[in-house]
Formats: sequence, C-alpha cells, structure tokens
Amino acid sequence: MKVFLAALLPVVLMSECQDENDCSDVYNSGQTVSGIYSIYPAGDFPVRVYCEMISDGNDEDKGGWTVIQRRMDGSVNFYRPWNQYKRGFGIVENEYWLGLENMYQMTYSRSYMLRVDLEDFQGNKVFAQYSSFSVGPEADGYRLHVSGFENGEAGDSLSFHNGQKFTTLDKDQDVREGNCAKLRLGAFWYKDCLETNPSGVYLWGEDATHFAIGNIWSTWRNQDVGMKSISMKIKPVDIKKND
Repeated sequence: MKVFLAALLPVVLMSECQDENDCSDVYNSGQTVSGIYSIYPAGDFPVRVYCEMISDGNDEDKGGWTVIQRRMDGSVNFYRPWNQYKRGFGIVENEYWLGLENMYQMTYSRSYMLRVDLEDFQGNKVFAQYSSFSVGPEADGYRLHVSGFENGEAGDSLSFHNGQKFTTLDKDQDVREGNCAKLRLGAFWYKDCLETNPSGVYLWGEDATHFAIGNIWSTWRNQDVGMKSISMKIKPVDIKKND
C-alpha cells in the first residue's frame, strides 16, 4: 500500500548542474521524467521550475519543455505588482510564474519556441505553438517577441501582443490610455488591451459579469470564458548563441 501512495506524490527532482540553463539541458542530461527541477538561467543561482518532458505535439517537439506559467485551479493570486512578476512567484507544484528576469536570461542567448496548452471546463484540450519566443531586458520593459504561429486548434491569440512591453497594476507600459492590468485584473504584454489574459482572474468557466478579466484565450473561446488550465512552456530550437 505504501508503494502505491508514494507513486501518487508529486515528482520532485532537483538538478545540481549549473550548466543546466533550462529543462532541455536537464532532459539531455538523462532526466526524462516530468517534474520539478532546478535550473540556472543566469548561471549562478538555482530556480525551481516544472519540466515537461513529454508533449502532445510532434515527436520532434518532445522533451525538455520549461514551463514559464501555469494556471490550473485558482490557488494562486496573479494580480500582483511589477517586482513579483520580475522575480517570479507561486507554487511550482501547482500555479506559478517563472519571472520576467528568468525568461530574459534564458532567451537572450538562445532561440526558443513556445507552446501554449489550454483546457476548458468541458474537458476539451487544444494548443497553440509558435516557432520564435523571447523576452527583452528590463531596460526595455521586458518586451515580448513572439512570431511564427504554426499550428494548434486554439488559434492565434498571442501575435496581437507581439512587440509589447509588460504591464502590471503598478507599472503601465501598454498603449491604451488606461492601465490594462487594472482594467483586466491581471498582468501581461498588453496592447489595447488583449486577445489573451493568462494572468487574469480564475473564473471557473464562463462569466460575463465583467468584460475580459478572466484567464482567456479569445481565438478558441470568447472573452467571457476562463480556461480550466493554461500552461505556457518554451524549448530551445538551436544551440546556444555566442555571448
């Protein structure tokens, strides 16, 4: 009986190698079980992340996805200030945000693809995949660079946000006259304001009480339907660039 109970516990596997900048490095080191590992985006201190070592996508896309954001049960409040979005927050076992600085450190020296997995409250699952994803430095507002929407029944709700700086409730960097983070109760690379809002309110499904405040993906469901789960993950598509 004890063996079966142990099998149900979350997989927590701590990596000790400071050369492992993301989950693909962990995967290539021989760790092929999805779970929680330590990586070193900046090369000097560990960051705990969830590594997804399998995928529902093509065979060539499997192995070593680093989850940068996960929503799954509404257990973590995502309506937070700039400094928390910069450094990261949440519970790696459940809902969390990796941190803008970590995303920048990972993507400035390496080319990444992005996959977004979505599930609604009826159990339907879809995804969207992009061939290029990176986050700029803090001096440029952690600007989003995303392109190359490839496939996925979710449709493309993210390209609208390409080129935008990150906005939080206390740092307005969108192009709208008002603060989109305050208007949409989240934080994101808002434009005027959104097509998707992964950091919005966890709505538990459809709720039209307030417009577009939920964790929505509008090209799949409308702007009043919150997702049961959203998982954004990245994986390198080439070798490291020269510094």
